[in-house]
Amino acid sequence: MIEVSDRFVCGSVAIIGRPNVGKSTYLNHSIGQKISITSRKPQTTRHQILGIKTQEHSQIVYVDTPGFQVKPDRALNRGMNKEVIHAATEVDVVLFMVEAGKWTEADENALTLIKRSEAKTILVINKIDKVKNKESLLPFIKKITEMMDFVEVVPVAALKGDNIKIVEDMIIKLLPISEPWFAEDQVTDRSVRFLATEMIREKLTRKLGDELPYRLSVTIDQFKEEGNLIHILATIWVETRGQKKIVIGHKGSLLKSVGEEARHDMQKMLDKKVFLETWVKVKEKWSDSVSALNQFGLNAE
Repeated sequence: MIEVSDRFVCGSVAIIGRPNVGKSTYLNHSIGQKISITSRKPQTTRHQILGIKTQEHSQIVYVDTPGFQVKPDRALNRGMNKEVIHAATEVDVVLFMVEAGKWTEADENALTLIKRSEAKTILVINKIDKVKNKESLLPFIKKITEMMDFVEVVPVAALKGDNIKIVEDMIIKLLPISEPWFAEDQVTDRSVRFLATEMIREKLTRKLGDELPYRLSVTIDQFKEEGNLIHILATIWVETRGQKKIVIGHKGSLLKSVGEEARHDMQKMLDKKVFLETWVKVKEKWSDSVSALNQFGLNAE
């Protein structure tokens, strides 16, 4: 049980950076549980997802944000950028995550956004395990730190968990004294239904090509518990009949594989048997429709 004292700190931390820089991987490793879906493809995360890390004298409330889009040409992309902008201005601490040795226009745009925030900012340089010549990082770090006055700079390898504890300790020093916002055993504010949709979308994102995952959305139409068995009926939404055919796969092979892998993750999360049934339906141009995005819970307005 949490013992709240005048030493207890609690506050919010936004993880901000360009797409596919490792924000969700960092969050999952810090929490010690899979909260945010991951893949090597950009735009995997579409929502602000709260991850809650509670320790004896602290509670860190992480906000995992979508990757900031350089040219948001669709309503989906514009909605994702609004999520990032909101997070940057409403938190106590910002983790600005970049990939070691790589600086792009998207990084530049994300940093410009962070500069508008009054939050204390830690520069987190991820994927240092991929850099063979570590000395080459020094001029890279110097270049970024000349652009903004960061309170700390930490190189990490989020996939391996290297230096994650160092980042956490730095965050705790920057958080205000406060009672915890959430119960000590709560690790996210998202519902089980939401996490189930994300598990399906993650499997699709990993199995499909570079473009199609961004034309996909998933909804849960039924979530029914009967003793130790949970019945879940999910719909995968695409924009064209051609995309529907790709998602289903030859004789239903891809859809079956996605369902089996997602069901395995759901059973692990829920500690119950899961019967998962998936359907694929077409909704034309949903990714550029504000009403459709709001229907899918993507908050495009």
